[in-house]
Amino acid sequence: MNAYLWIKSLHVVAVISWMAGLLYLPRLFVYHVENERSEDLRELFPVMEYKLYRYIMNPAMIVAWASGLYLAIYNYFFYETWFLTKFALVIAMTATHFYLGALGRKFRANQNAHTSRYYRILNEAPTLLMIAIVALVIVKPF
Repeated sequence: MNAYLWIKSLHVVAVISWMAGLLYLPRLFVYHVENERSEDLRELFPVMEYKLYRYIMNPAMIVAWASGLYLAIYNYFFYETWFLTKFALVIAMTATHFYLGALGRKFRANQNAHTSRYYRILNEAPTLLMIAIVALVIVKPF
């Protein structure tokens, strides 16, 4: 079987896994803020947030990046404007990933400074980036 197709499949699975985490973690932050008074949940949310970030999101991001770079190099995409635009958006997605990790560390240190509304709005960033990235990959408008 063609190794390229296996790597492409791996990339799609990794991106889906990464996106699931990027969409779910801010939602966990919303629930965390809204249930701060519940002693049981106050102890549960940091564990859930940490495990999601550490054991699902980080590996998925690494695999998405590694397989994506392989595909880009293999196909000479670095010479395409659509790809360079997509690449910039993936860097923004990665920055969002690390920002969410920093917010999770603040929650674990009991230093959260944001409201649930802030996390609801933040939850839209990965969605908007994903829409733009998928459109660039499928349509290749330039």
